[in-house]
Amino acid sequence: MPSPARPSPLGLAVLGLLCGGPLHPYRMQRLLKEWGKDQVINVGQRSSLYKTIDRLADSGLIAARHTERLSQYPERTVYEITDDGRAVVLEWLTEMLSKHRNEYPSFPAAVSFAMLLGPEGTLSALRERLQTLEAIVAELWDAIAQNSPGLPRVTLLETEYQLAVTEAELVWVRDIVAELASGSLTWSYDDFAGAADAYLTDEA
Repeated sequence: MPSPARPSPLGLAVLGLLCGGPLHPYRMQRLLKEWGKDQVINVGQRSSLYKTIDRLADSGLIAARHTERLSQYPERTVYEITDDGRAVVLEWLTEMLSKHRNEYPSFPAAVSFAMLLGPEGTLSALRERLQTLEAIVAELWDAIAQNSPGLPRVTLLETEYQLAVTEAELVWVRDIVAELASGSLTWSYDDFAGAADAYLTDEA
């Protein structure tokens, strides 16, 4: 019995691409980048793509169809999706769309320990993040404007989602930066040292 493959964004992408027809891994990676899917799916490392393909093949969700070799390229294996793969990709899609999971991104983790930088250090870091967020928002708006005329809107939904989430984060970071700059949000080491001492006393 083949071992079941666990759902993953990259696994979903591979299965989704193969629903459109057989492909070799290099073409899969190129398509994900050409279509902007690399903004939401980590496909930068080809080794990760090959590992995912191996797991999907071991699980019977995809299968090697044939190998091809062009004169200037090494031999490439072309994969196709199986009937089980077509069923599983719909299951994964439904679960990923319907279920909310905390994916533990790095920014909230860093925010939870921002007190260690002090107000000035936190302000400096968030000002830099603010500039990055503003640039990302502009890029996402450009991507939507450039692609909207030629593509059905459903193909741009992940870009719309990224834009909504990034704009919401931008508003929040801008507000915190303003509070830090004005001094209405501040703290000192003593605030936390005292709180830790009180907590340890209660525990004892």
